[in-house]
Amino acid sequence: MAKSSSLNVRVVEGRALPAKDVSGSSDPYCLVKVDDEVVARTATVWRSLGPFWGEEYTVHLPLDFHQLAFYVLDEDTVGHDDIIGKISLSREAITADPRGIDSWINLSRVDPDAEVQGEICLSVQMLEDGRGRCLRCHVLQARDLAPRDISGTSDPFARVFWGSQSLETSTIKKTRFPHWDEVLELREMPGAPSPLRVELWDWDMVGKNDFLGMVEFSPKTLQQKPPNGWFRLLPFPRAEEDSGRNLGALRVKVRLIEDRVLPSQCYQPLVELLMESVLGPAEEDTASPLALLEELTLGDCRQDLATKLVKLFLGRGLAGPFLDYLTRREVARTMDPNTLFRSNSLASKSMEQFMKLVGMPYLHEVLKPMISRVFEEKKYMELDPCKMDLGRTRRISFKGAPSEEQMRETSLGLLTGYLGPIVDAIVGSVGRCPPAMRLAFKQLHRRVKERFPEPEHQQDVKYLAISGFLFLRFFAPAILTPKLFDLRDQHADPQTSRSLLLLAKAVQSIGNLGQQLGQGKELWMAPLHPFLLQSISRVRDFLDRLVDVDGDEEAGVPARALFPPSAIVREGYLLKRKEEPAGLATRFAFKKRYVWLSGETLSFSKSPEWQTRHSIPVSHIRAVERVDEGAFQLPHVMQVVTQDGAGALHTTYLQCKNVNELNQWLSALRKASAPNPDKLAACHPGAFRSARWTCCLQAERSAAGCSRTHSAVTLGDWSDPLDPDAEAQTVYRQLLLGRDQLRLKLLEDSNMDTALEADTGACPEVLARERAAAARLLEVLADLDRAHEEFQQQERGKAALGPLGP
Repeated sequence: MAKSSSLNVRVVEGRALPAKDVSGSSDPYCLVKVDDEVVARTATVWRSLGPFWGEEYTVHLPLDFHQLAFYVLDEDTVGHDDIIGKISLSREAITADPRGIDSWINLSRVDPDAEVQGEICLSVQMLEDGRGRCLRCHVLQARDLAPRDISGTSDPFARVFWGSQSLETSTIKKTRFPHWDEVLELREMPGAPSPLRVELWDWDMVGKNDFLGMVEFSPKTLQQKPPNGWFRLLPFPRAEEDSGRNLGALRVKVRLIEDRVLPSQCYQPLVELLMESVLGPAEEDTASPLALLEELTLGDCRQDLATKLVKLFLGRGLAGPFLDYLTRREVARTMDPNTLFRSNSLASKSMEQFMKLVGMPYLHEVLKPMISRVFEEKKYMELDPCKMDLGRTRRISFKGAPSEEQMRETSLGLLTGYLGPIVDAIVGSVGRCPPAMRLAFKQLHRRVKERFPEPEHQQDVKYLAISGFLFLRFFAPAILTPKLFDLRDQHADPQTSRSLLLLAKAVQSIGNLGQQLGQGKELWMAPLHPFLLQSISRVRDFLDRLVDVDGDEEAGVPARALFPPSAIVREGYLLKRKEEPAGLATRFAFKKRYVWLSGETLSFSKSPEWQTRHSIPVSHIRAVERVDEGAFQLPHVMQVVTQDGAGALHTTYLQCKNVNELNQWLSALRKASAPNPDKLAACHPGAFRSARWTCCLQAERSAAGCSRTHSAVTLGDWSDPLDPDAEAQTVYRQLLLGRDQLRLKLLEDSNMDTALEADTGACPEVLARERAAAARLLEVLADLDRAHEEFQQQERGKAALGPLGP
């Protein structure tokens, strides 16, 4: 049985932040940190004391994480960024409410004594001789300590307390990974039994020493099970301090999802029920297990459930029949064609998630060139007279400020200059659209045509059903927020964001086939209407060609992944360190290279057009980790550790532009190499330079790694691999939430049939099928309950036996 853990984190907004700049404002951003690992950085909101971010992340985690922290900082383009405050949430606080946390939390000041990280390795023995009892504490090593010096390292030593006695180890200079291997012995003094406390400190020549963390063990623990192994460092216990109302507050949403994923055979009956639902006769749609699942799922859970169901059916090669099943149900209960798929139903959410899962490379190919151009050119565009800044041109020209009409004409020219290539790229992309998407749209087109055959509906309804998904739920949102679709590494600045909003509105109007042009409050969009109307006929032709595809359904071949192994999942320019720089200065050892990552290879060349490439097989990757800034005196460096056929390890160092790009590459590489065997449990976060490792100061290049690897820490996104068992577990968890409702509604005594028929308008045959489906679902849930309980009992039994060795 496997275990999985993921955090859904949303950094919403801040309020009442203190001013850090001379202008009386701040430029805040937020760092998200899980234990010792920075997993995300929000965009900087310039000149704001009440920033809105609205950024969301899914972080896949190891099961033993302890703390989630949010640090709010003020960006300084000249010196160091100023820390405004932080929020710390323990694992226990996050899991206290199954729904998670959604609230405003006051920022606290950052206390250096509380900013501890890392672990210490100890072996403690309680001995007794003629002089009494003796405690022998073997202080072996520590790892991942907090950097306290300006060089990014520390000078750590350990101090051991037992009763009234204390002893210290030697000080190891300039390392966060000290190796002491020292034995300290303390004699028991008269009095009550005392706890053992081990503190770590950073030695300072001038001023006081800096606290690095501590561990403490009770007398009972020392007597019954003396410590032996790695222990997480903790801050000094202290009374709860004031939250610091003068530091402002942060609104966050956090939910931890932990699952025990059973072996595949346990989920087989549930998966078969779901598959039967989509492959059964259409007349049984309303009484299938999947129909019951849809009915029991609340709106706020539909998106997650839709993603898991789409992936589950994709893995079976049945995504087309699954979407067609949901489409049939949605179309059948829709009376007004103008409201078709406008709600957040399971059908709408499933099609939306299907497009993201299958069509993201297609979206990038179509939109990325123009999105990049908008970001790079930073042109000012505005059609709304209430938002026009007529003085903007004066700042870059000796001429006077333009009139409102001149500004409108200039903006119209710029907008159409961007919209033209965007529309050209979309209508010319039929051949690049994934076949699975085209088949899904073909099925949708047919169902809508059958449901609304009236002549007055034939003109637009069959097009609107498809364009409503493709334009309104795919292209337009990607233009509006490119970072959420991985089209950009950072959010847009306010000016570029406004330009993207205007472009997204225009694409949305085209997707609506001009039905609402000239209506509503945005009459200032009227100058753009002629261009939009000219584009609509081209879009209709594009949609006709899009659904003109051979094949009525998917082949039904199970898929192991969303994309073929050769598909590129990430690419871009990075700085790559030569394998053996041979004495070159650090800044000359890194060269700019274009990098491609697929499921098969990590490739490098001088430019995207360069024919000669150097490649590393993904199957050779054994670790992908961050590198300490002090290793090369460079930020945002990662390492890819590979193993050749002879068993030798090789390290490639890559530098990214910023922390977000670093996290995205780390995540993509870790997911691509996830199936690899013989992963490293530890590696060196430094570099081997000047005949020693910069991290732990060991002189042997082959020395064992001094820091734990983080292969389980990844960011959830569209490129996540298929995991049928985890997806089936999510469906099981959702059914558990509605089990009582299912029993009450559909498993009434048979003499309630008449009342149910009168209430629902259903015939007895349909009610009987619903009851049979509910009974089968409940039976499957009971079997899964028993399987989970059996595995938990096995775990408890293993825990009771204890570890077999030290």
